[in-house]
Amino acid sequence: MTRGVCLCGTVRYEIAGPFSLMMHCHCSMCRKHHGAAFATFVAAPYAGFRWLSGEESIGTYRSSEQGRRSFCRGCGSVMPVLIPEAGLAIAPAGNLEGELGVRPQMHAFVGSKAPFYEITDSLPQHEANPPELGGGVERPRVAQRDGVADGSCLCGAVAYEVRNPQRIYNCHCWRCRRGRSAAHATNLFAGADDFAFTRGEELVAQYKVPEARFFTVAFCTHCGGGAPRVARERGLVSIPAGTLDTDPGVRPVAHIYVESKAPWFEITGDVPQHAEMPPS
Repeated sequence: MTRGVCLCGTVRYEIAGPFSLMMHCHCSMCRKHHGAAFATFVAAPYAGFRWLSGEESIGTYRSSEQGRRSFCRGCGSVMPVLIPEAGLAIAPAGNLEGELGVRPQMHAFVGSKAPFYEITDSLPQHEANPPELGGGVERPRVAQRDGVADGSCLCGAVAYEVRNPQRIYNCHCWRCRRGRSAAHATNLFAGADDFAFTRGEELVAQYKVPEARFFTVAFCTHCGGGAPRVARERGLVSIPAGTLDTDPGVRPVAHIYVESKAPWFEITGDVPQHAEMPPS
């Protein structure tokens, strides 16, 4: 039995295995909902799923005619997709606790992958969904602007622009994994004066982990999609890189907090790794 929990701890659930599939999805809808470079899902029998607490705190956004995406209204963590007619429960792996007994088997929708993320492992890659899983829906593409990176949430109600992005980190701490419901967060940092919301700032909610000094996530209250968090007092903005619509022109400089990484995720490639924060 595996348990899942959102970042704020309000929503809890359990899933009885075995997990039949683990997949990284790079589609624009998943990237925006999670705010991550990609989402990772596991599938298990629906009969073995049950909510433990917080079901009344779950919000739902209809992202397409076929799909509904759910999230915790308190912290924005992504919730499982339940498909009783198919006998399946599909859960975001980032919110599941401990060893899952399964490893990623493929990358899907690599034709939509984020330009700042390089796939460096040897897993099979599919341009869209694998044929056996059917089609999918994508967000419209946004034209690149000179000197500006644009971004938006899943529903598009919240949008922003950023100039002079400074750096990107892949963070594997447990807070980022739960907050983004993903293998790791990928956060873009820039100066607060180089950032502006272009619409929907009033729809952005924040959740701060009580015991943390700074750690706060932001999300759209309409769709649950990731949103930037502006810290004027520190002069910076933290942007969930999965919400970017165009290329920011910078790439990840490090994996951080790798001592806390998910046991089912293997870090590959030559981006430097740090057990916690880099010395600088």
